Amino acid sequence: MTPSSPTAQAQTHRTLEQVQALLQRPLLDLVFEAASVHRQHHDPRKIQCSQLLSIKTGACPEDCGYCSQSAHHNTGLEREKLLQVDRVLEEAREAKQGGADRFCMGAAWRNVRDGKEFDAVLEMVKGVKDLGLEACVTLGMLNTEQALRLKEAGLDYYNHNLDTGPSYYDQVTSTRCYQDRLDTLQSVRNAGLAVCCGGILGMGESLQDRAELLLELAGLDPQPESVPVNRLVPVEGTPLGHVEPIAWQEWVAFIAATRILIPKTTIRLSAGRQELPEAAQALCFLAGANSIFVGDKLLTTPNPEPGSDAAMLRSLGLLAVGE
Repeated sequence: MTPSSPTAQAQTHRTLEQVQALLQRPLLDLVFEAASVHRQHHDPRKIQCSQLLSIKTGACPEDCGYCSQSAHHNTGLEREKLLQVDRVLEEAREAKQGGADRFCMGAAWRNVRDGKEFDAVLEMVKGVKDLGLEACVTLGMLNTEQALRLKEAGLDYYNHNLDTGPSYYDQVTSTRCYQDRLDTLQSVRNAGLAVCCGGILGMGESLQDRAELLLELAGLDPQPESVPVNRLVPVEGTPLGHVEPIAWQEWVAFIAATRILIPKTTIRLSAGRQELPEAAQALCFLAGANSIFVGDKLLTTPNPEPGSDAAMLRSLGLLAVGE
């Protein structure tokens, strides 16, 4: 759907101009409102912890300008085949022992193809569920039949990010269109799976582009159960490898606006958190973020050390969901 569609406006009761104004409000005023909304729908002390594993790395045929795994970019990343099921389940066991309650698996595919590899992913999902963990995958585009097979295997969440607003999307990738993303999200919904869908800040987009992304996310019907908010991690060899990072205040403002527009969702501090000062992360939690990724990396980009995350949560009086 487009940012100006009736459905989007009905869900958020805001126009594009109003969302832009929301993002431009004085930061502490915005955070105060978001914190109030957050407390109406969530326990502000609880933080959901996920761990993300790349189960198939590199050689992706997409040309996304931010991605180290694209076959179009020379990033020095080694191509790896799909991991064995036993290896993935061992990683999941270690994630659970480390405090994660959700295990996410990502494959560098343009789209899901039926066959032995997809069958192996289904076995991974079943195994993760048998360990008592929530299961999430991100495998690229898929159809409703494939989504139903994932649902039958026990999958809880399917991640498929919109990345940015529709007006800026062709500046990020040319190998697929925005409607492709929306069609996959509809297939996920048709199968009865929960949607994990967010975006990336700091790719050179304007404030209007961010407002468009927020309207798209808020206008999904039903709204996504999980919204990952990424801050671009520039990777040398990609078209966005030398983009200057955005200020942390912009990340906090986006999270706060997301909480106001999508009050019941889980907002996930995702890529780029390692570069965020601890005090800024605390402000993100106050503004409504209530999930982090633990583990030493996110697919191929670095993540804070697990011990530092545990210490940060303790220092802020926050608790992992499983505690």
